[in-house]
Amino acid sequence: MSVLDRFRIEGKVVIVTGASSGLGVAYAKGFAEAGATVVLAARRADKLQQTVKLVESLGAHALGVVTDVADPHQAGALVDAAMADFGRVDVLINNAGVGSAVPATRETPEQFRSVVDINLSGSYWPAQACGRVMEPGSSIINISSILGITTAGLPQAAYSASKAAISGLTRDLAQQWGSRKGIRVNAIAPGYFASEMTEDYPEGHPPAIGPRLILGRTGDPEELAATAIWLASPASGYITGQTIVVDGGVTIN
Repeated sequence: MSVLDRFRIEGKVVIVTGASSGLGVAYAKGFAEAGATVVLAARRADKLQQTVKLVESLGAHALGVVTDVADPHQAGALVDAAMADFGRVDVLINNAGVGSAVPATRETPEQFRSVVDINLSGSYWPAQACGRVMEPGSSIINISSILGITTAGLPQAAYSASKAAISGLTRDLAQQWGSRKGIRVNAIAPGYFASEMTEDYPEGHPPAIGPRLILGRTGDPEELAATAIWLASPASGYITGQTIVVDGGVTIN
């Protein structure tokens, strides 16, 4: 296998959760352009179908499955649907996530639990279902955040806690499934990328990010998709249990 061949993922079956908008669409588009078959999951059926059409317009096979990843039964049904249609799952992108910029003294138990349930449990249940069927050489990629490592000037206790927990989950699953199943498990921690969630930020926020951007700009979603494709490919075959920070230098400044 040549060096360039190690980056190829043509024909792989990839599940992308949270695929109805924002970065989920970027991951879906990137994998489709790289020649993968893409199984798309989200709660909003209408927006999910738009992503299905986008993937198909790029010449890739696509399957949309309306899924609440916080529900273990629905997460299992998502993987079952992928297996029924394509016979295998090679890659899981655990992208589904929400945030709530609520001050800690005012955040309700329901608000906190909802964020943790979707971001953390909603990564665990699809991973568990995939771990039961994936073959050696498969790859699970959890989506964490730099807010699991640093702060950004917004009240994000639930979001930050859930994203920090993703790194711990990643390490443990990598340890459990590495030698026994041959499944690599890694995480990506994005910095500031424009998405549906960031559209809800107050104007001028997050104020702590701008001066810390060593590269002088916010991220391009295609850069995240490229990182995910690398982690899904044989090019990263000796990497597991790691959280790869993609943040323009924020966390070192």
